[in-house]
Amino acid sequence: MGLNLSNAQISRELDLNEADVQPMTRQLRSGMVSKRPAVVLKGEVECMGSPGINASQKP
Repeated sequence: MGLNLSNAQISRELDLNEADVQPMTRQLRSGMVSKRPAVVLKGEVECMGSPGINASQKP
């Protein structure tokens, strides 16, 4: 069962009340988010401007 299912889909699959499934999925999803590793950015990024737009232009 994937994590991209709605509470209603999970409750039907497990034959449970949707109100009972909601706190369980909240706990599961918050645990998944808290265990994600921190994002580390490194290196350089080159940004190309949009044609006809100059960063020095004022609206």
